[in-house]
Order: sequence, then C-alpha cells, then structure tokens
Amino acid sequence: MSNIPSDLRYAKSHEWLKLETDGTATVGITDYAQNSLGDITYVQLPKPGQMLKAGDVFGVVESVKAASDLYAPVGGTVVAVNPALQGAPETVNREPYAAGWMLKLKTAGGAGVEALLDAAGYDKVAAADKD
Repeated sequence: MSNIPSDLRYAKSHEWLKLETDGTATVGITDYAQNSLGDITYVQLPKPGQMLKAGDVFGVVESVKAASDLYAPVGGTVVAVNPALQGAPETVNREPYAAGWMLKLKTAGGAGVEALLDAAGYDKVAAADKD
C-alpha cells in the first residue's frame, strides 16, 4: 500500500493537510495520488491571497497519464505556494509529503480539519479506489 503518514489529515480527493505550529496548513497530494498519476510534468497553483472554500479547485496537476484537479481540503487564504514545483514538478513524485508540498493556507483556527480523514480512514479510501 502507499505511504500514509499518521500525523497528517486526508481528503477523499487524495490531498493531505498538515497543521503547522504557526496556524497555517500545508497541503499537497498523497503518495497514492502521485503514484496513480504517474510522472508529473506540470503543476498549476493559485496565487497567494486567493481565498478558498473547502472543496474548491485550487489547481491542476498534469502527468504523462492524465490531468487532475486539486481540491482544497479546508477553507482559507493562500499564503504561499511551492515555487520549486514550477521548474521541477517531478518533486511531487519523489517527495509528496515533504519537498513536493503545494500550498500553505491560513485557516480560521484549523476549521474543517476535524472533518478530514485520519491515516486509517484514508487507507480505506485509497484501497477502495484501487478496486
């Protein structure tokens, strides 16, 4: 099975979220998602300052297999995007939970995080998607 860190929260749409100590939330796609997409060739991300609601499309990831929308796991304001992905989108394949992060959101006190899945719950979603 895919690598599913237990310290993150997950959306059914295969994005992960990590609450940071400064009150922001770092967002990326899961190991399962990057593996399903194959070699990632392009990542389109929003501009800092953009407001997102949970479930909003915030970008697109393109691979040799397909293009896929990216969905905000929680609402908030985009405070940063990962500049490294413009020149090296394949970073998402190599390190989806570290250097391959996509954006940072300023959330309303972590609102909506409790609705996301824990690692065990996401493992069930990913397993069901494989079938």
